[in-house]
Amino acid sequence: MYRTKTCGELRLSDVGQKVTLAGWVQRSRKMGGMTFVDLRDRYGITQLVFNQENNSGLWEKANKLGREYVIQVTGMVTERSNKNQNIPTGEIEIEVSDLIQLNSSDIPPFTIEDETDGGDDLRMQYRYLDLRRPSVRKNLELRHKMAFEVRRYLDEQHFIEVETPVLMKSTPEGARDFIVPSRMNPGEFYALPQSPQLFKQLLMVSGFDRYFQIVKCFRDEDLRADRQPEFTQIDCEMSFVEQEDVLNMFEGMAKHLFRYIKNIDFTEPFPRMTWADAMKYYGSDKPDIRFDMKFVEIKDLTEGHNFVVFDSTPYVAGICAEGCASYTRKQLDELTEYVKRPQVGAKGLVYVRCEENGMFKSSVDKFYSQDDLKVWAERFGAKPGDLILILAGDKIKTQKALCELRLEMGSRLGLRDKNIFAPLWVIDFPLFEWDEETQRFYAMHHPFTSPKPEDIGMLESNPGEVRANAYDMVINGVELGGGSIRIHDSVLQDRMFRVLGFTEEQAQYQFGFLMNAFKYGAPPHGGLAFGLDRFVSMFAGLDSIRDCIAFPKNNSGRDVMNGAPSIIDNKQLEELHLKLDLKDLGK
Repeated sequence: MYRTKTCGELRLSDVGQKVTLAGWVQRSRKMGGMTFVDLRDRYGITQLVFNQENNSGLWEKANKLGREYVIQVTGMVTERSNKNQNIPTGEIEIEVSDLIQLNSSDIPPFTIEDETDGGDDLRMQYRYLDLRRPSVRKNLELRHKMAFEVRRYLDEQHFIEVETPVLMKSTPEGARDFIVPSRMNPGEFYALPQSPQLFKQLLMVSGFDRYFQIVKCFRDEDLRADRQPEFTQIDCEMSFVEQEDVLNMFEGMAKHLFRYIKNIDFTEPFPRMTWADAMKYYGSDKPDIRFDMKFVEIKDLTEGHNFVVFDSTPYVAGICAEGCASYTRKQLDELTEYVKRPQVGAKGLVYVRCEENGMFKSSVDKFYSQDDLKVWAERFGAKPGDLILILAGDKIKTQKALCELRLEMGSRLGLRDKNIFAPLWVIDFPLFEWDEETQRFYAMHHPFTSPKPEDIGMLESNPGEVRANAYDMVINGVELGGGSIRIHDSVLQDRMFRVLGFTEEQAQYQFGFLMNAFKYGAPPHGGLAFGLDRFVSMFAGLDSIRDCIAFPKNNSGRDVMNGAPSIIDNKQLEELHLKLDLKDLGK
């Protein structure tokens, strides 16, 4: 063994013990005839002491060590005179008697510290160095602990972990597939799984009544902070269950993680909110309920006053920001510019200040009297000192913009504390969503989601009103997981395909193997999948999932460290019977 102890475990009780440590040089400090070296490994940092008087040769050797050199030292554990209470090993040091340089190192391109001088791109290029930073390493340790607790909880609930294929058939419904050509089958392609959805349903048909898998999934879609082209799901499925059974089981898992990882005990059931209410009051199917500030609709109170903006639009609504009547004109102008950003999409902002004297000051004073504004304030539940912010326009677009404004105000007012967690279930999603471009319905979740039994009669006559047996777990405005009760009856599944515009041939070609399986006694079943990356990043207090993934991609889906994706050799293309036509890309 290169070491008898790690750099994080020695304490005062170990004084007098001879130990051997190995790790990386964090930093060196030369103070006259004394040299101090901080030695780092995964477990912590230990200070090493080299004394010129005791061993000048060893001292000179230590003075030649550079940052990130890999060394092995042997020495005696002694009590430090100048103790460092900021680290667990800060009361001891090692008087080194032997030093072996195991490897040298170039000067790293950024400092290997929690507060580094490396930008995102540089750190991703040298990710193996970035992972030496304690703050990044802790994220991966947290990920390990969470995955371990997930397995422990599900094992105790009699789930069995089953691996499903990574090379499968393309299913174009949903996100874009990553496609893999087959050399042995020219002109034919595998797809990487967007999720193990079909296989886990087949496992239910197979009698594995409780399945889970911590599994890689792949989606070729535009990226943002909470998306990567490859990500990890906690994928689960259960047989002989109804929606309530699934919600209780995985609410239990979430509570288990909060208890064992964050030391937070949720004793009350998670609140539940219908999709319709989430959209009405928050403009989002993943509302952040750490703070109130619900939408209030006032279209009926604004008509007939010759204010064209309100009169000409179908939807007028706003939020009440408590204690913000003191906002200056400059601050209100900033909010107006914020909502006009293309990412938000509003055309303007109307405000009403509820003054401490009971009067109202508004940007639409010309059109609405004090009595009118008082009625608005009463509907909002606004008090003196509050600020009402109002948007108007197309309902869906305006709700989206108002949602962004609400979150912005929540952030400005310090109401989105990362250490406070507000979970809820969003339920009763629409089964279908209408696409204007293609003029057809698409499954909001996937084609195998079961409709509410009481809505089945409307499948053909009024599909837009059919609700799904679907549910999402949302915490702090982040969708952490979602799922549904599945269709297990082949006749109902066939009706679903018809509504979605599939011909019999198309349905058979894409999903025939599942439909055939349903003929052999498919049990009622349902499930859910959590995004492990999102779960970990939330527990770690991160704004992006990248820092809880060992080797992530950037926002363009590229691995800047190894250069993927890359051009492949013509010989490989020939073996795959592929030709490239890149003229439209200017290549």
